[in-house]
Amino acid sequence: MIIRRMKPGDVEPLSAWIPNVPLWQRYGATAETVRGLLSRAMDAGDLLLVADVDSQAAVGFALVVPDGAFNRSPYLRLIGVHPDHSGAGVGSALLRQAEAEVKPTSRELFLLVSDFNTDAQRFYRRNGYEQVGAIPGYIVPDVTELIFWKRL
Repeated sequence: MIIRRMKPGDVEPLSAWIPNVPLWQRYGATAETVRGLLSRAMDAGDLLLVADVDSQAAVGFALVVPDGAFNRSPYLRLIGVHPDHSGAGVGSALLRQAEAEVKPTSRELFLLVSDFNTDAQRFYRRNGYEQVGAIPGYIVPDVTELIFWKRL
């Protein structure tokens, strides 16, 4: 597995599979919205990582906004793994690389997790994150976003 910086050529492959994942569908993701989000993040200079496994490129990704939490701390806005590669350590590798890249300039990393996404909550807790708050209806009216934080 290789974790590397996202290139413009990765946007299309990611836009093809992300909208097919049920979690992303709940948030209204379409190929067009994913394309736009990733392109804007690249233009803004956000940290964008992708995972390549064997000969398959961009089977996972992470997006970190450098000062996205409280205009002070890095915010892991998105992380995702293609369903065919779930459970193979891709998410863990992306998370470790994101932490490593922000650690020289920050003492912490924040992220949000949907209240219904118990697998993600367990994943982040296993990786040293703790829930420090909750925001009801922040992104989707019927979903509470749980605020997770880790001191690096």
